Amino acid sequence: MSTTTELSSIALHGTKKGVIKISDITEPYGAGTNDVVSVGIALNGKDVEWKAHIPYENVDAVIEELQKAKANKA
Repeated sequence: MSTTTELSSIALHGTKKGVIKISDITEPYGAGTNDVVSVGIALNGKDVEWKAHIPYENVDAVIEELQKAKANKA
């Protein structure tokens, strides 16, 4: 059975109430499936409108690419 545990909540820049919610989801796609990190956006601070599930095995690569994107934007 899938379980979601919120790990952190970050204020979403440019909004009044928006947050980025980081959560751990166990067995997201059924019994025996690998856990993922969920990155959700809640513009009203409560209800997640958008989310991405990132396998833990891909977290380092995603962080690296996000850092490159930020460096290229600066």
